[in-house]
Amino acid sequence: MATVIRKSLLQLVFSGAFMKRWNDRLRPMELMEVDKQAHKMIVAWMLLSRVTKDMPLQERLDLVEETIEGGLFDYFYRLVITDIKPPVFYKIKANREDYQKLTQWVLPQLKPRLAPLGEDFWARMTAALMEPEEKTPARRILMAAHLYASYSEFRLLKPFNAHDEEMPEIEHSFVSRLQGLTDIPGVSELLAGDNEFARFAARAGQLRFQKRWSQTPRVPETTVLGHMFLVAAYSWFFSVEAEACRARRHNNFFTGLFHDLPELLTRDIISPVKSSDAAIGELIKAYENQELENRLLAPLRNGGCADLAERLSYLLGLAVGSEFIATVVEDGPGGLQIRHVTEDDLRGPKNRDELDPKDGPLLKMCDRLAAFIEADTALRNGINNEQLHQARWRIRQMYEHRPEVMGIQVGALLADFD
Repeated sequence: MATVIRKSLLQLVFSGAFMKRWNDRLRPMELMEVDKQAHKMIVAWMLLSRVTKDMPLQERLDLVEETIEGGLFDYFYRLVITDIKPPVFYKIKANREDYQKLTQWVLPQLKPRLAPLGEDFWARMTAALMEPEEKTPARRILMAAHLYASYSEFRLLKPFNAHDEEMPEIEHSFVSRLQGLTDIPGVSELLAGDNEFARFAARAGQLRFQKRWSQTPRVPETTVLGHMFLVAAYSWFFSVEAEACRARRHNNFFTGLFHDLPELLTRDIISPVKSSDAAIGELIKAYENQELENRLLAPLRNGGCADLAERLSYLLGLAVGSEFIATVVEDGPGGLQIRHVTEDDLRGPKNRDELDPKDGPLLKMCDRLAAFIEADTALRNGINNEQLHQARWRIRQMYEHRPEVMGIQVGALLADFD
């Protein structure tokens, strides 16, 4: 059966924007599940870059695929068990029989909305979630990324909870469990904190401080960090629907996960400003690229993380001018070259793992869909604001005359929200 992504799945992914974390502790700001998932998957990408450095292509693709899917499985599970405190959940997980009973209750809650992804996806998710032990390389990478992202949140709220007797025990648990994973390349660097690898991970987490639509009241509010995870997840699901090869699916997921990274340096500049005049859009893009090079990519190269800088440059489309331009990597006169390709190319001869393909218009569609759902959800929650109405209308208009992107019936999908 062909995969067809529907409204209910997109809304399920978005529901993490409502889910508060650490809500039994004094917090300097609301910490949301979707933000934590974004930070977790950014760190997982960083660890994967270390672990897969010398792997053959197919072995690397296997591990990256399992890690991305495993991250999504964990997220869906978390959306259902939201009210179970972590210490209680870990005790349940330590008992295989109890954990599997809980999972057998969780899975039916998810199946109606995940059914469009097909029986194979459902079988993989069921098998993964029914196994409580974190033994495979992908599961251990995800656990390390989860612990680091959660520990980052803990350090934000620690100064506000000096009176809390549980805080030293919680911190010890984070540190000791991360120390137990230091055989994974990169984890020791994250724990040390005094290196460019760790500084990049910490900087990425700062995108949770930036609210999107900062001048527009919304419920729920979303951050740049959370929005990046939404676009990454949507990109993955639509890549599956478009029958993208594995490398293309991976690139689309991670491009979605990093597409707004320059806003760490420039703040969230709303689309109407960027698109109001071509010269303004080009000026903003040039400034973003300059800041990205000076403050992120150059420090990574100089700090022993040239592999991360090179990969980020490809995902962000720096060689072709935009992350929303489709590309492949092919042999040329001077060696490997990044080349712009058409949508027809990606649906045909260029849809091959060895070409390291990445979508363009499909990713832009996912970015707009995430913005559409942010606006639509706020309106449905009673925030009657002209900017939200205009944003929703504008995105509909964009696909009125082009209702299909890479075989995805985006016009019909948007009509589901009527």
